[in-house]
Amino acid sequence: MSGTVDPRPVAVVSGGSRGLGLALVTDFLRRGYRVETFSRTESAELAALRESAGPDALFWSAVDGTDADAVEEFVRTAVRRHRRIDVLVNNAAVGLEGLLTLTAPAAIDAALRTNVALPVLLARACLKPMLARRDGVVINLSSINALRGQTGVAVYGAAKAALDGLTRGLAREVGPAGVRVVSVAPGYFESEMTAGISADQRRRIVRRTPLGRLGSTEDVLGVIRFLTSPAASFITGQTITVDGGYTC
Repeated sequence: MSGTVDPRPVAVVSGGSRGLGLALVTDFLRRGYRVETFSRTESAELAALRESAGPDALFWSAVDGTDADAVEEFVRTAVRRHRRIDVLVNNAAVGLEGLLTLTAPAAIDAALRTNVALPVLLARACLKPMLARRDGVVINLSSINALRGQTGVAVYGAAKAALDGLTRGLAREVGPAGVRVVSVAPGYFESEMTAGISADQRRRIVRRTPLGRLGSTEDVLGVIRFLTSPAASFITGQTITVDGGYTC
């Protein structure tokens, strides 16, 4: 009926075409959310999910996350369409491995644009409708590399540590308006990023993990479900580590 307000909450997920991002999109849909997501290209899996979800549940846009104007327009379009944003998950990221002294400046710049500048810009844009409604949750996907140093991932670790700093600062800024900001720092879990590690590396990781295994996507999803639920209404400004005890 014309003029009817859709009561379903809205989640924005960056980098939702594959991996953890696709799992997040799928999970939010199952929970009754409308979902807005973007990536450079659409995967076949996301296209199939869009078709099965129906015309008013899942929306995808082709966006270059390093293009500030495109990111702003993506959020403006989402707000015009839904009149609200309830959850932002800053999931999009790119890995960068190698010794810092041997890493090209262009590669460093690209990694920092995607891993730091993009989440900052998305948070800035999505917070505006959240603050207007005095409600909302921002989840920043961090990493255990922000908490513990590791050779070859200094830039990636620095970027994720910046997200944790963003979480704490924004929690102070927007908490009085009822908006929460939390970081989730996964450890080693079964994903495209860990698919390439050797059998010896996998065994070393498992030996160092008190729970004796790599994590799963479901381990991360469960924490995000909790943090975006009323049960977590008094949690903000924190980094929740999901690593089976690897960093303890």
